[in-house]
Amino acid sequence: MADYDLIVIGAGPGGYVAAARAADLGMKVACVDKGWLGGTCLQVGCIPSKALLEASHRWAELQEGLEDHGIVVGELQLDLAAMMGRKRKIVETMTKGVGALLKGKGVDYIQGTARLAGAGRVAVEGSGDLQGQRILLATGSSPAELPDLPFDGKQILSSTEVLSLDAVPDRMVVIGAGAIGLEMGSVWNRLGTKVEVVEFMDAVLPGADAEISQQLQRTLKRQGLSFRLSTGATGADLDDEGVKLHLAGRDSDESDTVECDCVLVSVGRRPNTTGLGLEETGVELTERGFVTVDGDYSTTAAGVYAIGDVTPGPMLAHKAEAEAVAAVERMTGMGSSVNYEAIPNVVYTHPEAASVGLSEAAAQQAGHEVRTGKHLFRANARAHSMNCIDGFVKVVADAGTDRLLGVHIFGPQASHLIAEAVITLEFCASAEDLARTVHAHPSLSEVVREAAASISH
Repeated sequence: MADYDLIVIGAGPGGYVAAARAADLGMKVACVDKGWLGGTCLQVGCIPSKALLEASHRWAELQEGLEDHGIVVGELQLDLAAMMGRKRKIVETMTKGVGALLKGKGVDYIQGTARLAGAGRVAVEGSGDLQGQRILLATGSSPAELPDLPFDGKQILSSTEVLSLDAVPDRMVVIGAGAIGLEMGSVWNRLGTKVEVVEFMDAVLPGADAEISQQLQRTLKRQGLSFRLSTGATGADLDDEGVKLHLAGRDSDESDTVECDCVLVSVGRRPNTTGLGLEETGVELTERGFVTVDGDYSTTAAGVYAIGDVTPGPMLAHKAEAEAVAAVERMTGMGSSVNYEAIPNVVYTHPEAASVGLSEAAAQQAGHEVRTGKHLFRANARAHSMNCIDGFVKVVADAGTDRLLGVHIFGPQASHLIAEAVITLEFCASAEDLARTVHAHPSLSEVVREAAASISH
């Protein structure tokens, strides 16, 4: 039986980062995964979706976005197979990179289904048992199903299948107006699909700052997506002709049936805990099925830890990575921690939406008297040169102390611009600190500075 200091179950962003950091700290490490290196994020999530978002954006730009630049193109042809091939090549390249990283650090990567088999023991199907001083669960999550719309992979799609369609559908309904639904709806809308988004709540991106949500919906409507809010799906009839999706109003007796080629169900994700032997080992779960952990990421079973999507909190790859480092370092006595108030959230539509910290409403609910500052990309020269002037930056600060509470961006390259806001929150800085920091001119980052400066004005 192989003996390790740490056995990591799961090789996604949390698992492989934890394994690599543990090896850096001198541990003998095994990393076990039933799938492929990189987990959902690399294989069927963050990375392939961004490849398709980038490719579809280029296609949309060529169709209608370059004439203002004085560039006129001829007849265009979409090669979906080549687009999908590029996506796969990116995934393969990054997968090899993760493998090389673990190999270079001396981590034993074992492909197989793992389950807890008693104190300090992990049984791996096809590879026997492993013995470890500590075990870290980083098993991630899977798409959540709707009871009346079980996935079939052909007409009722999860976020996995929608990344690999072999033809552009004529009509698609997206259930759920969160990040995944809006991103994948945008991809297929750009490629020619008529996309309708159905959301049970009364706004897209539920939980986001209200101004961001409203502006994003208006922009996506101009791009061709349609929306039904406060509406749920109650079932569907499937046949060779397509899908008849049954809808019902959340707050009314209204009902409707929509015909489409396929339905993307993007209503969240569920933690992967089934088949891990958690109950037999004494690992407790929350009411929603997440693994219960304390401040050290320890579970209720001695020597067993957990991080990432399988634990409570936002299901984000970078949150899992941060927890991976903190959990492993705390195992060795280091005082590492994760600041959950400074974790950015990004929606990779065009333009992008990004936020960190509290929304204006959340800050008020938390008892803060707030002041807000706002600046439009329309007033920024760099945005005009890019022909991307939609959106704004909104800064939320405490009215008494000027401490920055949140930053919300809807506009070009928001995923990059949010980084300085994260650093500002991490160091408990003020809106004035952000406003008085010199930013390059001309640059999109000036919109962040101007939004912060407008608070004091």
